[in-house]
Amino acid sequence: MPEQPLPSSTPRVLLLSAYDAGSHKRWREQLVASQPAFDWHVLALPPRFFRWRIRGNALTWLQEPALRQSWDLLVVTSMVDLASIRGFQPHLARTPALLYMHENQFAYPDSGRQHSSAEPKMVNLYSAVAADRVVFNSEWNRDSFLDEAYGFLDQLPDGLPDGVIRQIRDKSSVIPVPIEDSLFRERAVPHNVACPHLLWNHRWEYDKSPDRLLLLLDRLVELGQDFRISVVGEQFRNQPRVFDEIQNRHGSRLVRWGYMESREAYDKLLHEADVVVSTALHDFQGLSMLEAMASGCLALAPDRLAYPEYVPASQRYTSLVDDPQREARCAADTLISLLAQKPAIKRPDEWRLTELKRSYHNAMYVTIGGDALCSTNQK
Repeated sequence: MPEQPLPSSTPRVLLLSAYDAGSHKRWREQLVASQPAFDWHVLALPPRFFRWRIRGNALTWLQEPALRQSWDLLVVTSMVDLASIRGFQPHLARTPALLYMHENQFAYPDSGRQHSSAEPKMVNLYSAVAADRVVFNSEWNRDSFLDEAYGFLDQLPDGLPDGVIRQIRDKSSVIPVPIEDSLFRERAVPHNVACPHLLWNHRWEYDKSPDRLLLLLDRLVELGQDFRISVVGEQFRNQPRVFDEIQNRHGSRLVRWGYMESREAYDKLLHEADVVVSTALHDFQGLSMLEAMASGCLALAPDRLAYPEYVPASQRYTSLVDDPQREARCAADTLISLLAQKPAIKRPDEWRLTELKRSYHNAMYVTIGGDALCSTNQK
C-alpha cells in the first residue's frame, strides 16, 4: 500500500528527471523555483549511460521510497519511462501525469556511430501514450515527434490501435523552456558591424555541426569579412576533430574557447558578443540562441528546426542539409547582408520567465484536474 501523505492544501508534486543533463537540470530547477504554489519532491539521475538511463530508469527507481507515496501530480521529463513507472507502481497509474518533452528520439540525426535501436523511440512513445498531458518546448519538437512517430507506427506489422497519434496530439501543447529575466539587458555598446564578435555557444557534438561552422568561417575569410569569434559550450571526452581545425585555422580570431565554468562570465560574454551563430542539424528549442538574443545579440541561424519560431527571417540563411558547402556560402552572404542592414535587436520577450511561468502553473493545475483560473498570485 502506498504511504499516505500528511493532509495539505498545497498540491504535492513528484518530479522525475531520468537523464539530468544541463538543460534538463536547468529547466527543473527553474520550474521548482518559479512555482511555489506546489509542494515539490525531485528525483534525478546522472546524465551518463544514455541507453541504460532511458530504458532502465523505472527499474533504478523500483525501490525508491518516494514512489511508494501518493502524489497529486507527476511531472516527468522525456527520458522517463512513464509507462513502466506506472506499471511497477500501480497506485501511480491513477496519479495525473504531465510529460515534458525537451526532445524526442524520433528526430535525432544519425551520427553513423551509434547502434541503431528502436528502444529510445518506444520509451518516448509509450510515455506520451501513458501521460495525461504532454508539453513540448517548441512547435518543431511537437510536430517532428508526431509526424515521425506516425511514420514509425505505420511500418509496424499489426496489432496497432486506431488514433494513437491523434490522441497524443489532442492532449499536447507547447510551453518553451523560459529565459531568465536577468538576461534581458540593454547593450552597453552598439553592434560592431565592421569586425563582429561571433558567438558559437553549443554542445561540442556532431549534431551541432561544427564542421559547418568551419566552412562558414573559411568562407568569411575568402570574402574579406573581418570577425572575431568565441567558441564555447559543454565538452565531452570524445568530440569532433573539426574543433582542432577551427582552432588551428582561426586561432588568431578567437576571443573565448572551450567550456566556461563561471555562469557570470558566460552571461557577460552573451552581453558582449554581436552575433550568435547556429549551424545545428538538431536543436529542439535552441536555448543558447535564445539566451544570447535576450542579451542583445543578433542571430544567424539556418532556416530549419525551431529557429523560424523566433529568429527573424532576415537572420535565417537557406537550409541545405545535404550540401554543407553551399549552405556555408548562404550563411556568409546572410551575415554580410545583416551587418550592412544594421537591424534593430529582436529580443524573444515571449520566452521570458515572467511570461511563461503562468503557462506552467496552468498546465499543472489542468493536469491535476483543477481550473487554470486558480492561478492567482502568478505574476
